[in-house]
Amino acid sequence: MEKEFRLRNRMKKGVWDMFYVWKEEMRNVFKDAGVIIFFFLVPFAYPLLYAFIYNNEVVHDAKLVVVDQCDSYSSRDFIRKVDATADVKVVKVCSDMEEAKRMLDEKKAYGILLFPSDYSERIHEGRQATVSLYCDMSALLFYKAFLLAATEVSLEVGKELRAHNTPTSTEEMERIQIDPIPYESVALFNTPNGFASFLVPAILVLVLQQTLILGIGMLGGTTQERSRFHSLVPERRGFDGTLRIVLGKSLAYISIYVFVCVWVLVIVPRLFSLPQLGEPLTILSFILPYLFACVFLSMTLSGFMTSREAPMLFFVFTSVILLFISGVSWPEVAIPPFWKAVGYLFPSTPGIQGFIRVNTCGASLAEVAHEYRVLWIQAGVYFISTCAVYRYRLIRCRNRG
Repeated sequence: MEKEFRLRNRMKKGVWDMFYVWKEEMRNVFKDAGVIIFFFLVPFAYPLLYAFIYNNEVVHDAKLVVVDQCDSYSSRDFIRKVDATADVKVVKVCSDMEEAKRMLDEKKAYGILLFPSDYSERIHEGRQATVSLYCDMSALLFYKAFLLAATEVSLEVGKELRAHNTPTSTEEMERIQIDPIPYESVALFNTPNGFASFLVPAILVLVLQQTLILGIGMLGGTTQERSRFHSLVPERRGFDGTLRIVLGKSLAYISIYVFVCVWVLVIVPRLFSLPQLGEPLTILSFILPYLFACVFLSMTLSGFMTSREAPMLFFVFTSVILLFISGVSWPEVAIPPFWKAVGYLFPSTPGIQGFIRVNTCGASLAEVAHEYRVLWIQAGVYFISTCAVYRYRLIRCRNRG
């Protein structure tokens, strides 16, 4: 009975100590303007900013200049059809390449479509004709718009020529002759083939990790500067529980980021009509280990911050790198093994891959089992490392005291 009574007292004391640490950490967060910026302002503003920038999804009316050395009905018909597409706008028809090049240099156009002088002659003789496309590769979306428009028009013109040169007895035979295998292109999970639906979900997940690292790192740097780590620990004797400190602080961050996650991962995609096919319970189950892993990683790194500014010097520039090695902007199978290993040190890599499959593609938890397991492993490893770092700092501060 006495042992049971002591055990209950210790558990009760541990819960109260953890609550004390949670309360003090919440107070530290809301007293620090810099941390408020990273925990609230950045997660609120950045998703809106990126979504607004890419909200148009695709490029329309990309400026194209044409050099028509043929000046025939066939070439003019081709030009009209290209100009009629939604993605391309023919701004001028020039007689020579030098004028067209000057327009590209002056950014009055971003592509050149060249018709050689023998274009119409070769078509009427039944030979293969050539149309050349030159693009300003500083903007790949312009290149995509020009290439798709020119390709679609060339296929349509080819069908018309085939129908004209090989007449048939009926319309049905003519349709089969010019289009023997009809096809339809369907873009799965990204219907408009847009940049926002492709990139913004990955950025939303990365923002959660980076703001946690910067905010918690700033708190850690502040305590190092002021040597006030002991301020999070009750002054009464017998308070030596590293676990209750880690749990109390992590609970404070998770309490805040539950609401941040709802804004970033649920409300923002709905505001901008981004694809959301995942089941809410599946998304919640997947985000939970991601949030734990990010919090414990941030707490581990915060133990090495020597000043408030250190997190911004060390971690701000990693955002672009982590986005590249996450397997979204570049295929995961094409990433070198070294960088793939570096990517899996951060929760953002499995978090981005799994969240896109669950939220954008409607995958089940079983279909992202690999990423789900990796996140729980990361959460466990970083929890242990956080306890080790905080235990070391606690012992060092008490020895100094």
